Amino acid sequence: DDTVLSYDDVMKVDFGTQIDGRIIDCAWTVSFNPKYDPLLEAVKEATNAGIKAAGIDVRLCDIGESVQEVMESYEVELEGKTYPVKCIRNLNGHSMGPYHIHAGKSVPIVKCDDQTKMEENEIFAIETFGSTGRGYIVEDMECSHYMKNFHAPHVPLRVPRAKKLLAHINKTFGTLAFCRRWLEREDGGSATVNKQGGRQEKYLGALKNLCDVGIVQPYPPLVDVKGCYTAQYE
Repeated sequence: DDTVLSYDDVMKVDFGTQIDGRIIDCAWTVSFNPKYDPLLEAVKEATNAGIKAAGIDVRLCDIGESVQEVMESYEVELEGKTYPVKCIRNLNGHSMGPYHIHAGKSVPIVKCDDQTKMEENEIFAIETFGSTGRGYIVEDMECSHYMKNFHAPHVPLRVPRAKKLLAHINKTFGTLAFCRRWLEREDGGSATVNKQGGRQEKYLGALKNLCDVGIVQPYPPLVDVKGCYTAQYE
């Protein structure tokens, strides 16, 4: 990827690490022009508010309300126009389990009526997203990120390449996320697992087949309205 960031770019860095399936999910936002500082501060402080509100027996709706109150107290001035920072209402934080990054519970970032409670021994990623746009995202553009469904159905695969690719995904990634670029590396995504013999070739049709039958979930880019700026902190 030879993209070069400019002074006026805003970039979200979202990454995960795991040891034996125990996952840390983390994100922050980078910018160079100080005019974006209020946007970055909004998501950071909103996330901190969500962390402060979290706890055993806390209702998820109450965390969302705390996040929204802080996030939407900020505004950003761009080119002489003032934009309120809005929570991206259809994105959430989430519970996590072993090898299961989205383990079933969603942590809203806006006020809602979800009475679900956090429980003892659960692990959560408190994740907030702010936008100068409409505060609502849709899927768009080419997909590069994928993950095998944790509760993937057992589906008989008739395409040999799909069977081969699924075996590689099971061996190399399990139910952890991966991207197409990793499949194209000489090690197929893991030098530890595959050494230098794991590269996948002519796999796109097989990958589509696995997505179509529900074994693999695609995660395409998510976008707000064109021209707006978004930030994230997790």
